[in-house]
Amino acid sequence: MPNASLALGLGIMAVSGYGVIAAWQWPWKAALFPLAIGIPIFCLAAIEVLWVLIGEKEAASDAGAARDFQISRELPRSEVVKRGIVATGWIAGFFAAIVLLGFPFAVPLFVLLYLKLEAKEGWILSGVMTAAVWALFYGLFDRLLHLPLPQGWLLEWLGF
Repeated sequence: MPNASLALGLGIMAVSGYGVIAAWQWPWKAALFPLAIGIPIFCLAAIEVLWVLIGEKEAASDAGAARDFQISRELPRSEVVKRGIVATGWIAGFFAAIVLLGFPFAVPLFVLLYLKLEAKEGWILSGVMTAAVWALFYGLFDRLLHLPLPQGWLLEWLGF
């Protein structure tokens, strides 16, 4: 697997490096997103490449075992599958909310619903976190960057 990790890391470095170099010449507003994403991705891929090249070699007993994230070896497969389906459902629901309502409504709605239904947090924490996310989202994208975010299909259809 080290060869696959090395190839993947080098490929990601090449793609993100190209994106950063290309975006560097763009106007600030246009370059902000590619730079904010491309630079950290390049750095993380470089760390992966260095880890593969100079990191400790796997012990014979750990060959093929995950080196980073594992859900759990103790959980039954059915529970792992159930959690995966729930996570996929949340992602699909967030995407549907973005398409139907648009980002300004979908982001706070998603935060509120996730905190209440999945995390089972109280109303106060859920409300405060939702308000903070909305303020950050609105303040950054609307007030600071003046990025026009498209309305969702449902709101557009209703004439909002």
